[in-house]
Amino acid sequence: MKTTATKLALTVGMFTFVTSCASTSDSSIQTQQATQVTDSANVAIIKIDGSSTVYPITQAIAKEFQADSKNNAQVKVSISGTSGGFENFCTGETDISNASRPITQTEMAACKKNGVSYMELPIAFDALTVAVNPQNNWAKDITVAELKKIWEPEAEGKITRWNQVRASWPDRPIKLYGAGDKSGTFDYFTEAVVGKAKASRKDYTASENDEALVAGINKDPDALGYFGYAYYEENKDKLKVLAVNNGKGAVFPSRETVEKAKYQPLSRPLFIYVNLWSSKNKSVVYKFADFYIKQAATTAISVGYVPLSEEAYKLDYVHLYKGKIGTVFAGKSQFDLTLGELLRKQKEF
Repeated sequence: MKTTATKLALTVGMFTFVTSCASTSDSSIQTQQATQVTDSANVAIIKIDGSSTVYPITQAIAKEFQADSKNNAQVKVSISGTSGGFENFCTGETDISNASRPITQTEMAACKKNGVSYMELPIAFDALTVAVNPQNNWAKDITVAELKKIWEPEAEGKITRWNQVRASWPDRPIKLYGAGDKSGTFDYFTEAVVGKAKASRKDYTASENDEALVAGINKDPDALGYFGYAYYEENKDKLKVLAVNNGKGAVFPSRETVEKAKYQPLSRPLFIYVNLWSSKNKSVVYKFADFYIKQAATTAISVGYVPLSEEAYKLDYVHLYKGKIGTVFAGKSQFDLTLGELLRKQKEF
């Protein structure tokens, strides 16, 4: 039986089964340059960037990983949004990219051009959350159509008061807070609600950092905004969540409504993308990714997300262990995706 170390030493040429959408030549992978492997104290460095939505899970796991002195690693987790994270990842600047949506075709092409092969590992489900200030005593729910009316590009400078959204709401200014345009949350929300990714009004307070959005909504009685569910869970005393009605009744985001596929279309899978070169040439990266998969379920629950099934995490481990590169999403998000459907996609990978 081969040892783990032996299997990690297998050449890229073994992976001839990869999907064509993400394949790269062996030579391009092997010539990819590591930007930084160790610091001055000879501690291995793992560089992670990307989604603020995935950040709470990754940061919690990184702290636990670093707490074990045997790992001798420094895990640097940054937030630049999913798109910003992929910009760095696809040039080989980072080892792992946090993502709140699947990699796009443009990003796939950038990775291929730069010889960056990646493993796509789903790690949890999120309920993208619509929230208002706790002083808001008029709004309890909102329809997908009303969200579109608020956020579509045509609304810019026109839909500026609450009673323009729903006649029974007061004649007060509506102040909007939402994801910045490098955020995967921005991409997912606009496509799910407006119908086209990145199609959004621009006259709102935007940030790739969800904590900044929470702070803004908390200070503004007329605010409405959206972000990942973990940030609502962490700030329940500072925010009021709205139930979302997609035509089948108003549903609040929760672990149960996501698991039962009731909170649609704002339920979505979350991912980490692992650089294949890093996992093969920086053993600590593989070790961290392996640790991540093992801790993902309990950590997802602790920060407010929905864990995948045990079988889904086992498939993540198999894909990591075998160096299964590529994506099953063909460069676009899939809406109304359920936990079971995600598992089937992983099995077909």
